[in-house]
Amino acid sequence: MEKMQGKKVSIIGAGNVGATVAYSLAMNGSCHEIWLRDRNPDISMGKALDMSQAANVARTHTVVKVAHEASDMKDSDIVVITAGSPRKPGMTRDDLLMINAEITKEVVADVKKYAPNSIIIMVSNPLDVMTYVALKESGFPKERVVGMAGILDSARMAHFIFEKIGYGAGQIRASVMGGHGDTMVPLPKFSTVAGVPLADVLTKDEIEEIVERTKHGGAEIVGYLKTGSAYYAPAKATAIMVEAILRDTKQIHPCAVYLDGHYGYSDVVSGVPVALGANGVEKLFEMSLTDEQKEQFAHSVDSVREMIDVLKDKKFFA
Repeated sequence: MEKMQGKKVSIIGAGNVGATVAYSLAMNGSCHEIWLRDRNPDISMGKALDMSQAANVARTHTVVKVAHEASDMKDSDIVVITAGSPRKPGMTRDDLLMINAEITKEVVADVKKYAPNSIIIMVSNPLDVMTYVALKESGFPKERVVGMAGILDSARMAHFIFEKIGYGAGQIRASVMGGHGDTMVPLPKFSTVAGVPLADVLTKDEIEEIVERTKHGGAEIVGYLKTGSAYYAPAKATAIMVEAILRDTKQIHPCAVYLDGHYGYSDVVSGVPVALGANGVEKLFEMSLTDEQKEQFAHSVDSVREMIDVLKDKKFFA
């Protein structure tokens, strides 16, 4: 596996998701330095020390350090933002809106000051809106602010397909677009099992059942965990994005990005297929959608726009 020399990734929020992103990157030797920043420095210290030792077990060259000050993020190539209030049972993503918007605003101000050339990957919920907040508060080009959602949702859909058919593990390619949450738009038309169209493998009712379960995939895990939300799959999905950017692979993944006339929408963030590379979003792809998918995507975009409008009404943006 190709190793990246001299690359620096900062992760803001050393909770379950942030720490697991760091661990995944450290185990792959994807970058030279990983800096963890958290409001609880002792937690960051313990996890950084543990992961640095794990990197030695794995014989990778990655060192995990603690960013005690925002200035420690200086010259980061990528900044992953997972900081925010966690989603709890019975809590909608909308409930998180104001508190996480304020946290994101504060964090992004530091990124803008100390890592002005970095690429921001947003993971905090509500994902699409927080990506919009990060873009507006940073003033970065839209190509350098991208949200993690589509890779996770696609993976959830792929797993549910596997559970249904019982074969093809690792060969299932599922595709979703739109917002991260109950309004996501799974795309069975673009989903395959070892290249075989999903419609040739499952009935329409079975596909619909999988689509509905995918939409509520995060809530299902929250229901089991009781005191937290998913983190292994979200963290791995985030690490995939980091690696695509650091290695400049131009791989195509569904990610939350700013739409500027794409699919007929502007001044809003939603999940669409993009190529990730050294410049962040290298290319945005516009897929042909059925009338039903266009309607679902419109609903998804509207739900994100409503939350953005709430922030605008409260004069959140200067």
